[in-house]
Amino acid sequence: MTKDDGETVEEQKKKPCRFWIWALSSVLFRLILISFAGNLNLSSRPEVSTPLTSIRRLAEGYWLKQASMSPYAGSMYHGSPLLLSLLGLLTVQRIKGQPSHLFCSLVFVIADILSAILLRGIGHKLQMAYGLNARLLGLLKSPTDKEGILPSGDIAALVYLWNPFTIVCCVGLSTSPIENMAVILALNGAVTRRVPLAAFGLVMATHLSLYPAILTIPVIFLLGYGLDAPPLKLFLQTRNVESDNRSSTSSASKQAKSKPTAQLPFLWRTVVHFVFWVLVWSLCVLVLCGLSLSKHGGLEEMFKRTYGFILSIEDLSPNIGVFWYFFAEVFDFFRSFFLIVFHVNILFMLLPLAIRLKHRPCFLAFIYLAISSLLKSYPSVGDSALYLSLWALFVNELADMKFSFFLFCGYLGVSLLSPVMHNLWIWRGTGNANFYFGNAIGYACFQIVFVVESVSAMLNHDRALKKCNPNHQKVKN
Repeated sequence: MTKDDGETVEEQKKKPCRFWIWALSSVLFRLILISFAGNLNLSSRPEVSTPLTSIRRLAEGYWLKQASMSPYAGSMYHGSPLLLSLLGLLTVQRIKGQPSHLFCSLVFVIADILSAILLRGIGHKLQMAYGLNARLLGLLKSPTDKEGILPSGDIAALVYLWNPFTIVCCVGLSTSPIENMAVILALNGAVTRRVPLAAFGLVMATHLSLYPAILTIPVIFLLGYGLDAPPLKLFLQTRNVESDNRSSTSSASKQAKSKPTAQLPFLWRTVVHFVFWVLVWSLCVLVLCGLSLSKHGGLEEMFKRTYGFILSIEDLSPNIGVFWYFFAEVFDFFRSFFLIVFHVNILFMLLPLAIRLKHRPCFLAFIYLAISSLLKSYPSVGDSALYLSLWALFVNELADMKFSFFLFCGYLGVSLLSPVMHNLWIWRGTGNANFYFGNAIGYACFQIVFVVESVSAMLNHDRALKKCNPNHQKVKN
């Protein structure tokens, strides 16, 4: 072993240690902020808490249930009855000298840690696949050649833990950390081919907030095709060139040349297994919800007050989205029409993106989550925290992404201006709703630019691989 090899081994040992130091530091930072949560008053911020994620509404629903009433009777709570059973008891637990809802805060801290660990596992799998594909395409010389490949798993986990959006959701007692953990659990299960885990995460994420149902397509692609990889044409070109180089004059090579190009096999058995487990977990969730609400309207009441509430946009309290202002101004006669138009917008984007990015299912999941956070009824910064962390999984592919600094400044500016505009409108009375809505419009514009530039950068990366691939040059010549 040379001196350089020894230094490399020592650096590899230090990297996990550094990661855990930063991870534990983020946990300590959260605990410090939780001790001052009463003074920060983040739980009342419309950017953090929505009608679906507010812990105050959850506490109200639990109080109604304890009084032998329906948790949805007061038109305050619109979340999952299972989440109400899990967190409701913690909202009434108190410790003298400690902030209220301390136990809920600790649950959210644990959820953030688990999400970061799951993200790190996803990143390591994608990093290994990235290196393997690069070697198959002839872009890396040897299996030990990892120069220029960034540790995407560690980066994504730390981005999630240190993202200000994630921290304020945790300290502000939003249930977003639990919803994000369910989404990441589904992706982790699909990446690691743990079908029951992927199905459980997808069912729970859909049950908690409905919109993650669109992740069914990326999860099926992950289970059917495998991890993200460059387009199949590159590998087919490489295979053809290798067969020509081995024996250009042999009869075997002529037969291989005459055979039609093989297509990437799709694992239908794994997908059927996944559908089976989705049905099993869905049945379990429905049975538990039915038992929880057996005396208060049953499943019909739950669907009406949760999914019906999300789709009908009954609550028009301000948030960082654009729906509340639009539906406050639109005539009631056109309300149903625009509800259909706004919600169908998400569905219209699913199929074209799935066709174009089916070879990158994890990246497709990131795009779907970014689009849903832009077009959902009651968005919060917790949604942005999730898709920004998933974006970090592709730091190797998106290294040349344009307007990165512009987008960073945009997100930072919107985050700082949002509480200012809300204060001028609500508390000082020197502004109006247009101040806050203008900030929401700016936030939506930055999200659109972010999604478009991410997709463009990924497609440009795939095109660049064709130019850098030596086998492609041979085929071209």
